[in-house]
Amino acid sequence: MQIIVLGSAAGGGFPQWNCNCHNCNGLRNGTINATARTQSSIAVSANGSDWVLINASPDILTQIRNTPALQPNRHQRDSGIAAVVLMDAQIDHVTGLLMLREGKQLPIYCTPSVWDDLTTGLPLMHVLSHYCGVQWHPLPTNNHVTQYPAIQVPGIDGISFTALPLKSKAPPYSPHREQPQVGDNIGLLIEEIATGKKLFYAPGLGALEPHIENAMRTADCVLVDGTLWTEDEMITLGFSKKKSADMGHLPQTGPGGMIEVLDAMDTPRKILIHINNTNPILDADSHQRATLTQHGIEVAFDGMEITL
Repeated sequence: MQIIVLGSAAGGGFPQWNCNCHNCNGLRNGTINATARTQSSIAVSANGSDWVLINASPDILTQIRNTPALQPNRHQRDSGIAAVVLMDAQIDHVTGLLMLREGKQLPIYCTPSVWDDLTTGLPLMHVLSHYCGVQWHPLPTNNHVTQYPAIQVPGIDGISFTALPLKSKAPPYSPHREQPQVGDNIGLLIEEIATGKKLFYAPGLGALEPHIENAMRTADCVLVDGTLWTEDEMITLGFSKKKSADMGHLPQTGPGGMIEVLDAMDTPRKILIHINNTNPILDADSHQRATLTQHGIEVAFDGMEITL
């Protein structure tokens, strides 16, 4: 199984277009050891030619240009993207769908609550129906079971995808923003059936529920929420009144933080993704990055390739 990190930043990318924080200024001025990042998305393949796009960020065109594997030359018009799986309905994960409107009909895999948001509060699917069109495949989620059904995507032979519900809120535009529904946000357990190798992917992870902890422990690689370093990072910097938990993210530090969570697991590879532009781990020379290295935790970057 092949995985390519197309984008590794949180919403807004890095540097964020209107941000003058230490990191964004440092990258622009060359005063920190960091690289630019687009908004989070990955692609998964069994054969290296046909790919499942997981989330479609506003940066998708740049990501495709930077990823030759997604640009096969088999026909006059062609794409390596066989289908799209959506983790949630957040703007930074879905608006890239509009950039794919010139292609063939898009197979879209998402939960019913995400589909509802994308046909009501943000009616992208109605817009796309006037261009390429979409074919919806519901992702089953149920928080009253212990076993979650796996699905397979046509054209991506030998790989299964299991959607695991996460505690989270729907996007601010959602009609049910204040009434969370099962499936507003999911993690994905992705398995190569022949080898049993597994990736757990969750760019937004706010709580470690038992079924999520079990999935992370069984995975050969976890690619998980690296948004903020501290619980009060955005408040301290004066960018928001919300704590990390209010935004649906586990910070890396503090009791129950991501470092503590990952330290308790024997997973061979532990990688952070969806990194906010304010997070000091973006500076490769920072003591925060050194702390992650000491704990055996990697930081995803655009173009990172993972083979399981």
